[in-house]
Amino acid sequence: MPPSSPAPSAPASPPSPSGSDCLAGRVEVTVAPGDPVRRQVCVRPGTVVSLVLRPRTDGKRWTAVRSSAPALVLVFGLRVAADGTARISLRSAGTRGGSAEIGVSAKEPDVAGTGGVAFTLAVTVTPYAREG
Repeated sequence: MPPSSPAPSAPASPPSPSGSDCLAGRVEVTVAPGDPVRRQVCVRPGTVVSLVLRPRTDGKRWTAVRSSAPALVLVFGLRVAADGTARISLRSAGTRGGSAEIGVSAKEPDVAGTGGVAFTLAVTVTPYAREG
């Protein structure tokens, strides 16, 4: 029986040195209230990650998203639904490896500013091994 890969919405473990646990293609990471405020995921170059943040229970709303390394992991969409669920689209660089932190802010709806970082997704991009 072939080894199964982790469920895309399950908490991701730190990347293995070989990169064998890295996800590729299209991946969804879902975060619900009560989940850890920091997660790690290892992806292959060119992977598209859909980050789904369920509505917060503290009255704050998801407001902004930022990549610490936009040349490596680009944020190309943030939508917040009427129920407070945020959907963020991320794309990893086509060939390069490295890491980036995706910080998502939340704030009270009636307070000015972008709010503080309430969730962080640490993304490690691991290129495929070269043969030859």
